[in-house]
Amino acid sequence: MEVARVQAIATLSKAMDTIPDEFIRPHEEQPALTTFKGPVPEIPTIDLSDHDQDYLVHTVANASREWGLFQVVNHGIPVEVISKLQTVGKEFFELSQEEKEVYARPADSVSLEGYGTNLAKEAEVKTCNWVDYLFHNVWPPSRINYGIWPKNPPSYREANEEYTKFLKSVVDKLLTYLSLGLRLKGNAIKEAVGGDNLEYLLKINYYPPCPRPDLALGVAPHTDMSTITVLVPNEVPGLQVFKDDHWFDAKYIPNALIIHIGDQTEVKLMFLIIIGLEKNNVSLLTENQFHLLERSKASKSKERIACWALF
Repeated sequence: MEVARVQAIATLSKAMDTIPDEFIRPHEEQPALTTFKGPVPEIPTIDLSDHDQDYLVHTVANASREWGLFQVVNHGIPVEVISKLQTVGKEFFELSQEEKEVYARPADSVSLEGYGTNLAKEAEVKTCNWVDYLFHNVWPPSRINYGIWPKNPPSYREANEEYTKFLKSVVDKLLTYLSLGLRLKGNAIKEAVGGDNLEYLLKINYYPPCPRPDLALGVAPHTDMSTITVLVPNEVPGLQVFKDDHWFDAKYIPNALIIHIGDQTEVKLMFLIIIGLEKNNVSLLTENQFHLLERSKASKSKERIACWALF
């Protein structure tokens, strides 16, 4: 059965300057009505090149508690590596629909991998997201299905593998700082989530131009089910975070990575408590303080591409 893709729907909608009803959010979720209009608080930005480890540990732990999200700069991933990843993602979505469908996730698949669109109208899902995606494993090698990776553009595999090589180093640092900030051994969280066999997935979200970005959302409000998510956004703003009962736009910083603390972090930390973590640490982990509610907007005139590494 042929599946309608948001990219194709966007092309038809542009000519009519409207969007199908199934994409229109309820009033209490519409971006134009719910985005905070006053001064926007600064999301913490952390310079990972700082040589003061105690400072980094303190800053990462505090940002994780207070926001559940922060940006990192001078992270060690070369600008050209990030640029190549963004370029191959964009080039994939510029392929013909027939070429993209070769990598489509089968409707009956239990795997999350493949090219797809979340247009399923389930009972609890009343509106659709304005986004198409490509999702696949990038680490460890034993978990990679290269049949899901696009053959075109030809540099797709090289760009993903190079990015993953640098990404793993950044993630190791962040997990170490977060562990130490919680008075754990430096490798505690990493080992709790899989150690060197920790599974990394990459999701490239494509948000085509939307004639009514005031009514639609690229991705509805949610928390990440991952341990940590590392986001590479493009220059088109769209990520929003919910804090102090308001939706705020996340400021775009060129070449920065946006780090989200996911639901699994708290799950694993509670497990560490159960198996013997000292009681004086319990207060650091209660009341879902690491959870971040987020959503994504679309743009009226520009496409957005966001590369999400999840693990």
